[in-house]
Amino acid sequence: MKIKALLTGDIRFQFKYGFYFLYLIFSLLYVGLLFTLPASWREKAALLMIFSDPAVMGLFFMGAIVLFEKSEKVLDSIAISPVTPFKYTVSKLISIAVISLLVALAIGISGGIVTNLFYFLTGILLCSCLFSSIGLITAFHITSLNGFILATIPTEIFASVPVAAYLFGWNQRWFLVHPGVCLVELCRNGENALPALFILTLWTVLSAALACKTVKKSLQSLGGVKL
Repeated sequence: MKIKALLTGDIRFQFKYGFYFLYLIFSLLYVGLLFTLPASWREKAALLMIFSDPAVMGLFFMGAIVLFEKSEKVLDSIAISPVTPFKYTVSKLISIAVISLLVALAIGISGGIVTNLFYFLTGILLCSCLFSSIGLITAFHITSLNGFILATIPTEIFASVPVAAYLFGWNQRWFLVHPGVCLVELCRNGENALPALFILTLWTVLSAALACKTVKKSLQSLGGVKL
């Protein structure tokens, strides 16, 4: 099965179950909130919104999707289908990234922070795929929604605290090893945008590869035996 067919199916699933509607509501709320803030606050507020919603929310939505597929025995069908773990993983990551890009553009344009469209879109795409990969890996090791939420708390803390510190003055250069800080640099076309692009790409490739490996192992073990 081609990735295009899988991607179409994933997008239809997300549209059917209200993912796009939910993100539309969030986008309108965020954009409305931006215009109520003083102009001097909008850049930081927009960057925080972009990081916390389009970029990182993919982690939670990916978890919800995988847990739903587990409960409905969808993964059992995928395990015996021509779908490869690589295609399954890529389709899931891109489908979430599409929503992230749309929402981030709306927030970024409203906040006036889109000065380099290539860096901006690439940063959102990479960061969305990174956190979606983490969500996929976590969900394949968890059986319940409550367990998934508890398991992602350390990730959320690790992801959010350095970004907030960087935005509000503690902008040490070594913070660039953090993927969230890399996203900030790319979104605002900072002086460290190029190294940030390289570092974020590395994080994303590694996490996506690990996600693909996790999917492969999980699909092989369905039924209690290795295929």
